[in-house]
Amino acid sequence: MDKRFKITLGIFAVIALVLLWGEHKVHLLGALPWLILLACPFIHMFMHGGHGNHGGHNHHERPAGKSGDQRDD
Repeated sequence: MDKRFKITLGIFAVIALVLLWGEHKVHLLGALPWLILLACPFIHMFMHGGHGNHGGHNHHERPAGKSGDQRDD
C-alpha cells in the first residue's frame, strides 16, 4: 500500500468514527456502567492469574518460638 492510500483510509476511518460517536453516544454511554460490571470478572481472572492454584502457601505457618527467622518467599 502506498502512503496516500493509508492517509485516505485513515481520514475515512476518523470520519466514520466521528459520525458513529455522534449518532450512538447515548447508547454507548448508557451501557457503560454495565460494561464496567461485566469487566470485573475478567479483570479478576487476569489480575490474579499469576497466583496459580493457591496451594503450598506454608510460609504463614511457622513453628512456635522461631519468630525471628527469615521467611522463604
